[in-house]
Amino acid sequence: MDVRVICALPPWNRPETDYVRVHTCPVPDDDPTVLATIERVVDKDSGEPAERCQLTKRVKTLITGRMTPSAALVLATSYAERKKIPVVYADQD
Repeated sequence: MDVRVICALPPWNRPETDYVRVHTCPVPDDDPTVLATIERVVDKDSGEPAERCQLTKRVKTLITGRMTPSAALVLATSYAERKKIPVVYADQD
C-alpha cells in the first residue's frame, strides 16, 4: 500500500477520515532530536440524520518521545502502511 506523506498539519476539516499525524517540537539542549508525537486520528459519523449529523474526532496518541524528525516520519509511515491508512500529515519537511 502506498502512503502519502503531506508536510503540513491538516486543518480540522480534512477529506480523509482516518490518518496519522506527526507533531515535532525542538528540544533546546539537543540539536539533532526533537520531541515527537505520533497520533492516529479517526473521524466518526454520529449516525444522526444529515441535518443534525456531527463528526466525532477520535485522537489516539501512539508514540511520544525524543527522536530525529526523520525517525518520527519513518515510524508514522510504517504504522500507516501496516494499518492501511493512506495519509500521514507531518509538520516538518
